[in-house]
Amino acid sequence: MSKDKSYYFCGIGGSGMLPLAMIVRENGADVAGSDRALDQGRLAAKFEWLKAKGIGLFAQDGSGLTSGDQILIASAAIEDSVSDVAKANSLGCTRMTRAELLAEQFNGSPRSIAIGGTSGKSTVTGMIGWILTEAGLDPTIMNGAVMKNFVADDAPFASSRVGDGDIMVSEVDESDGSIALFDPEIAVLNNVSLDHKSLEELRQLFGDFAGKAKHCIWNRDDAETVALVGGLDLRDAISFGFSDGADFQASDIEEAPISSRFTLKAAGNQYPVEMQVPGRHNIANALAAIAAASAVGVPVATSVSAISRFNGLARRFDVVGTANDISVIDDFGHNPDKIAATLKTMKAFPGRIIAFFQPHGFGPIHKMGAELAEVFADILDSDDRVILCDPVYFGGTVDRSIGSESITDALNAAGGMAKHIAGRPDCGDHIVQIAQPGDRIVIMGARDDTLSIFASNILAKLTAKQ
Repeated sequence: MSKDKSYYFCGIGGSGMLPLAMIVRENGADVAGSDRALDQGRLAAKFEWLKAKGIGLFAQDGSGLTSGDQILIASAAIEDSVSDVAKANSLGCTRMTRAELLAEQFNGSPRSIAIGGTSGKSTVTGMIGWILTEAGLDPTIMNGAVMKNFVADDAPFASSRVGDGDIMVSEVDESDGSIALFDPEIAVLNNVSLDHKSLEELRQLFGDFAGKAKHCIWNRDDAETVALVGGLDLRDAISFGFSDGADFQASDIEEAPISSRFTLKAAGNQYPVEMQVPGRHNIANALAAIAAASAVGVPVATSVSAISRFNGLARRFDVVGTANDISVIDDFGHNPDKIAATLKTMKAFPGRIIAFFQPHGFGPIHKMGAELAEVFADILDSDDRVILCDPVYFGGTVDRSIGSESITDALNAAGGMAKHIAGRPDCGDHIVQIAQPGDRIVIMGARDDTLSIFASNILAKLTAKQ
C-alpha cells in the first residue's frame, strides 16, 4: 500500500471492510466508500463515526468514483452491473478484493500472525492482539469483530487497531479461498470443520496455510486438524488443547455462566488462569493465543496475566442484559461448530434456552442445513425452544427454494420444539411473549449487524414488560 493512493470501498460498513478501511486510512491513504446500509438509513452511528475519521461516504450509485486513479475494493462476487463497479470500469480503476488488499498489508509486515480455522478466528485474533499490546509490542490488529478491550469514546467500533510495532495480527478467511494469499510467520490453525466449503477443499487450503508458516500453532483436540498436521512436515509446530501431549494443555477446568478457570501446563510449568469469558471453546482459544504469543517471545506468565483481563468480542456470547431474571445473549453462531459451542456453554447451567437463529443466507442452508438441525436437536431438550426467521437475503440470483423451515421441520421431526416465523420483528414479539423468569435468550446469526439491535430491542421489551 502506498500512502499516495486512493481506495474506494464498496460495502465499507461490512465487518471485514470497515476494519481494513480504518487500517488503510490510519496508514495515511485516502479512503472513501459506499454501503447499502447507508443508503437505507441503517446503522447511522457507524457511518457518522467513519465520517468523523475522515472517510468520505457516498450513495452506492457510482457518484463517489471520479478518477481512474482510485482503487475499487469490492467483493469478487459483486457483478459488473452494480453502479459502483460499472463506474469504476468506465473510469479504468484498478479493482482489488478485500482479501487482496489485506494480504498486501499483511505480507508487507516485518512479522505476522495469521489465525485460520472454521471457528474461533475472531476471538483468538482479539486475544493475541490484546496479549501483544499488554506485552508492549504495539501490534496492528485486523479483526472481523469489535474487540471490547480496545473500545473507547473515539473508537466505538474497534475491530481493528494500528500500532507502531512490527507485528501484524489478522484472521484469515477460508470461505472464499483467500487464505491462500497469506504468507504468515506464525499460522494458528484452530479447527477444520464443515462451513462454506467441502472438507476436501478445506483440507487443501488449511494444509497449505500451515505448511508454509515458520511456526504452526495447531489444535490437538480436533480430529481433522490432527490428521492434517500428521501428513505435513511442519517446522517448529506447537500444539494446544485438553489432550495429553499438548504443548499448551488445559486441566482442572472450572466453568461458570460468564467466566472460566483452568490450569495451564506449558514447558514444564503450571499457571493458574482466570478468564472473563465462558466455555471450553474459549479456554481452547486462550491456549491458542498464549501459544502464538510465546512464538514471538512473550513470556507465558505475561500472557496469562493479560488473558485474565480480556473482555471478549461483541457478538461472541455477548451478554446484553437481564430483565425479570431473563438474560439476553447476542452471539455470532452461524455454523454447526459455532452454534454447538454456544449452546453447550449455556446447557452447562440450569435454565430454559430460547434460541433464535437467522441463517446467513440461502446457500448455507443448502450446504449445512441438516447439520444445523442436528446440532440443535442433539444439544437442546424438549423444554428449550428454537425460533428461526427467514435467511438474510441481499438480492441476487441465489437459489431460494430451500429456506429456514427446512431446519425447523427437521428439528421438530427429531423431537425438538422449533418454530419458523418469516419476519424477524414477529419473532421478537413471540420471544417476548413466551419468555419466563429463568430463561436465557440467545440471538444467533452472521452477516447482519442489526442483529445486535434486535437483541437490545428484545431486552428493552422484556424490561418494559417487567
